[in-house]
Amino acid sequence: MLKRKKIYNPLSKENVNERRIFGGNPTSIFELNKIKYQWAYNLWKVMLANSWFPEEVNMNSDKRDYNNILTSAEKCGYDRALAQLIFMDSLQTNNLIDNINPYITSPEINLVLVRQAFEEALHSQSYAVMVESISVNTDEIYEMWRTDMMLKSKNDYIAQVYEQLAQNPTDQSMLKAMFANQILEGIYFYSGFAFFYTLARGGKMLGSTQMIRFIQRDEVTHLLLFQNLINSIRKEQPELFTSSLIEEVLEMFRKAVEIESAWGEYITQGQMLGLTSEIIHTYIQYLADERLKKVGLPVLYNAKHPIKWVDQFSSFNEQKTNFFEGKVTNYAKGSINFDDF
Repeated sequence: MLKRKKIYNPLSKENVNERRIFGGNPTSIFELNKIKYQWAYNLWKVMLANSWFPEEVNMNSDKRDYNNILTSAEKCGYDRALAQLIFMDSLQTNNLIDNINPYITSPEINLVLVRQAFEEALHSQSYAVMVESISVNTDEIYEMWRTDMMLKSKNDYIAQVYEQLAQNPTDQSMLKAMFANQILEGIYFYSGFAFFYTLARGGKMLGSTQMIRFIQRDEVTHLLLFQNLINSIRKEQPELFTSSLIEEVLEMFRKAVEIESAWGEYITQGQMLGLTSEIIHTYIQYLADERLKKVGLPVLYNAKHPIKWVDQFSSFNEQKTNFFEGKVTNYAKGSINFDDF
């Protein structure tokens, strides 16, 4: 069984080279002049530079678009996509604070997890701004996780791995939870974001899409965090990566692709220009393959990226014309050099 770290541990003599991601014996003092996991400290600084607030985003045009321009199918898809994001960020905020960080025994990684939890909470505020801007009945969207059985079924599946960790905190369940986080951050979120970028490609809901761009920039760092955690654990504790665990992880990815593909078809209803069922399925397979490659596991689908234009909407470059407002905005402060990770 994994033990929660002590919040004060003066008897510890653990030095920086003895630090472990979990299962260590830290003093719990944040001695950041000595770093073992340099990638984590680099990521911390990028996350700080990414600071933003939902009030920065102009949502004035979205209510008009929602009421007068969106089709009924697009409105339904918007509500469902937003309800799903609300659930995932709510789950992740609690999961990081209550489920993951208490067992992490490296201070530089604790820092990053605390920052991520803050960002997930900030995203929840962002969704509140989005809901408020378009809905006369905010409860309708916020209650969808209870009333929409397709959404509830998906949420129940996503949450179950985290529940297993809470009930049985072992090395294996912690590692599986990290793979589950990689799936959450790198498949479920990315798939949800694509819906908003599709609307923006048609000139619709541009405020919402700008909010999603800021959120996705955060999610890039969250995905990097869990990919690096998995790869670092593989070096520290290779014995955990048994053939049975790897097969279980691959099955998690297969199931995620199945669930997210069905969800994508459900929210688009075959009525979103640029998001056919085939494109949705291939894109999610592509995301799964990319995530598996980053942690040294075999790809499952050999899928090609079917909607590369999505990447143009989500990227932040040093000097990029803001396609929503037609002015140049400097987004360089949070740019990532992937060589650092």
